[in-house]
Amino acid sequence: MNITFLGAARTVTGSQHLLTINGKKLLLDCGLYQGSPQEARERNTTFDLEPKSLDAVILSHAHIDHCGNLPNLVKQGFEGPIYCTPVTAHLADLLMRDSGSIQESEAEEIAEAAESVKAVEGRQPDGPEMYEPLYTAADAAEVKQYFMPTLYNTPFEVFPGVTASLVDAGHIFGSAAVQIDVEEKGNKKRRVWFSGDVGRQNLPLVRDPVMPEDVNVLIMECTYGDKDHGDPLEAYDRLREAIAQTIDRGGRVIIPAFAVGRTQEIVYYMHQMIERGEIPEIPVYVDSPLASEASKIFTDHPEYLDDEARKFMNDAESRSALGFEMLRYIESSRESRQLNTREDPMVIISTSGMMETGRVLHHTRFSIEDPRDTILLVSYQAPNTLGRALQNGEKQIRIMGRVYERKANVVTISGLSAHAGQSYLVDYAKAVKSSLEKTFLVHGEDTPAEALQEKLKDAGIEKTYYPYLRQSMEI
Repeated sequence: MNITFLGAARTVTGSQHLLTINGKKLLLDCGLYQGSPQEARERNTTFDLEPKSLDAVILSHAHIDHCGNLPNLVKQGFEGPIYCTPVTAHLADLLMRDSGSIQESEAEEIAEAAESVKAVEGRQPDGPEMYEPLYTAADAAEVKQYFMPTLYNTPFEVFPGVTASLVDAGHIFGSAAVQIDVEEKGNKKRRVWFSGDVGRQNLPLVRDPVMPEDVNVLIMECTYGDKDHGDPLEAYDRLREAIAQTIDRGGRVIIPAFAVGRTQEIVYYMHQMIERGEIPEIPVYVDSPLASEASKIFTDHPEYLDDEARKFMNDAESRSALGFEMLRYIESSRESRQLNTREDPMVIISTSGMMETGRVLHHTRFSIEDPRDTILLVSYQAPNTLGRALQNGEKQIRIMGRVYERKANVVTISGLSAHAGQSYLVDYAKAVKSSLEKTFLVHGEDTPAEALQEKLKDAGIEKTYYPYLRQSMEI
């Protein structure tokens, strides 16, 4: 049995791990790599394997850095099964088609800009391949036919000698860790466990992660291998406090949030706050067509919710965890623009999470110079993004080409991460310490990986590796 790390190796995006077993090939995840435009294009359009040679794919969850390059895999010849949970199949189809549409729009904008350069400056722009989308919405729609929706804890034969099961990873709705039982000729039966992205305990909506059992080879994420997160209950309190204070000032709250996961968590929290009388009954708007569609998928699969959310939904006055009287999902751009003509207090949840694109830019532009308003950051903000500039306390803020003086309040709440922190990752590996032979750390940068390696060593877990991109090892 051999494993080759084709993505999310010494970085956090582009998850792809290739297992070769009994002459067959199984790919764990097929995510988009995110980096500089040129490197990202090269990495995402050129596979380090022949897609036609793959026998199967198992998908851990629907985030784009785990599923987002499936359209290219299919476009280049893959025709095998893609195993995942039913919710992941629905969400991945939605997110990939949206990704294709965005890439088409961006390609058109780049091509138009290049033509403008050619007309004004009289020089030939860069090669036309740079103006082609990585894939289109139509390409993304082709993937759906290969999904094999599979329930949690239901073993299935991937190919002879390999049986797999999906177990709840507790990261986002429908996310899974992958248990793979392998029988090779002349070797004893062994178990490989791919963690996907490990979630946390006591998060809203999703169930707690299932711990691994009797594992010989552990492939584990290490995104936050160097630190722990704040308590989700403290995050709830800080969210409530920030919203209440803004309402008292007569202002509005702008919350940039990712369409899948974070948006639904914030809506659920706000439903609880209003239901309990902790904040006044003010309008709450989810201004993201993608988030609206994702929320419908959440609502259609209540069996995946945790016990607390199901209990809340069963309350006669609650009805739906993600729907309540003061909540409205905004679809059209006209309705979105109209929100900025109003003066009454409200909460607007809008994409994107790092404030680089999307409708949230327009809402921020109208609030940035109003001291009554609050911009509430609830996700990680990468360097060189608008969200990071606000988080860093910068006073002069550039939005859509114009510089504004920041007078709005900026509040950061860090306790809502859907990734496990250091302590839980150590516990995750320790759960199989007695059977564990090798541990591979993926989906993390150098600093967290090295810190986690030290903690694992302290816990008596010695054979821990942090593989390089394209590194191949016998396991």
